[in-house]
Amino acid sequence: MSVRNKAVICLSRDKSTSRSAIVTGSALLVCIHMLTGCTEKKVESAGQAPLEVEVIRVVPRSVPITKEWVAVLKGKVNADVRAQVSGYLLKQTYTNGAFVSKGALLFEIDPRPFQATVDQAQANVEQAKSALNQAKAALEEAKANQKRAEAEFGKTEIDVKRYTPLAKAKAISQEELDNAVQANLAAKAQVEATKAAVETAIANISARSASVAGAQAAMETAELNLGFTRVTSLIRGVAGIANAQVGDLVGPQSTTPLATVSTVDPILAQFSASEQEYLTAASRIGSSTALDAALRALSFDLILADGSVYPYKGRLEYVDRQIDDRTGTIDVQVAFSNPGQVLRPGGYGNIRTIVRNQTDALTVPQRAVTDLQGRNIVAVVGDDNRVAIKQVKVGEKVGSLWIIEDGLKAGDQVVAEGTQKVREGIQVNAKAYPNEVTKAETANKTTY
Repeated sequence: MSVRNKAVICLSRDKSTSRSAIVTGSALLVCIHMLTGCTEKKVESAGQAPLEVEVIRVVPRSVPITKEWVAVLKGKVNADVRAQVSGYLLKQTYTNGAFVSKGALLFEIDPRPFQATVDQAQANVEQAKSALNQAKAALEEAKANQKRAEAEFGKTEIDVKRYTPLAKAKAISQEELDNAVQANLAAKAQVEATKAAVETAIANISARSASVAGAQAAMETAELNLGFTRVTSLIRGVAGIANAQVGDLVGPQSTTPLATVSTVDPILAQFSASEQEYLTAASRIGSSTALDAALRALSFDLILADGSVYPYKGRLEYVDRQIDDRTGTIDVQVAFSNPGQVLRPGGYGNIRTIVRNQTDALTVPQRAVTDLQGRNIVAVVGDDNRVAIKQVKVGEKVGSLWIIEDGLKAGDQVVAEGTQKVREGIQVNAKAYPNEVTKAETANKTTY
């Protein structure tokens, strides 16, 4: 029988017990009850099982190191469509945001003033050609006159040669010889005059030819300006919303383009890499030729604004020639296939690529590392199943893992699940953490 029951029996037997005895018995009963309860709690605490935690064993492994940058999408070619002649816009022949082919008509400007200019230029060409034909006819006439003058000059020379000995022999009079000499001189002068006329006619033809060429050039310019009234796309791509409406006066002086057409397949993702990242890659590779080849061998992923990964891989398209002295970055463009024209210029996303593989890296899940007032700590379970809190130095992130640069060694068991419950020196029941095969370990192994 328990002490408590004996006390109750004793109290019930003696009805005449004094008031003080009752109080004393009640006090004794309370003490016995308290002592019994404390004993039960101690027994319960001694029998409680150790805290269960999930641990992961740290082993060296080769992991890919990735880099990620914020990128903006750009068309490979972004052509501003502008009016090359001034006039009133008569028609917009495409749908805003539609896909247009090379040479497609986009706008029409009132062609009537330009057609009138073309007609006038054609008339000027005909007039210049007529004047040229007249100059050519005048040249032919001048050449004919020259031939007649030369024939006459030849005859007078013969007369002078024949009359000279006859005059000496007194067979003819001196007057007849003098007349022959004067006729010869006059014929010679006529020859010179006709030669000058021929040269003048040739010069006139050159001038008329130049006039014809000028008139033809003016006509071609007028026809070109007439053609500019039909504004076409010079590239194949997506045409943006028009910046001008039908009835607007447009021209080369307009500050904004009529529209912009962008090629979107492939589309470019442009991001800015830091100068330090560029120099690190350059120092790892060496020569600029080898660096360019290594960069072009990289495969890039595009993470879209909705968090999805674009299904097509990207390849390096362009690295800028200089580093921006204001930001300390260098622009890089990556080309992505865009067969469905889903991606459009101006969109944002993240560019990700594997830049190198780090060998013998010690990794732990990110959830195993706790940031405590600027210090990174992990809980390590020893061979005696007791917890030791250690400070570590973390390096690169690899998927859901941290690379630990200092503070752990191969073989350490790190608490990956239950870190909030453990403390220094506590004994735990360690279970294996489910093995994680990160995307980083199975991704493309291409490196710088």
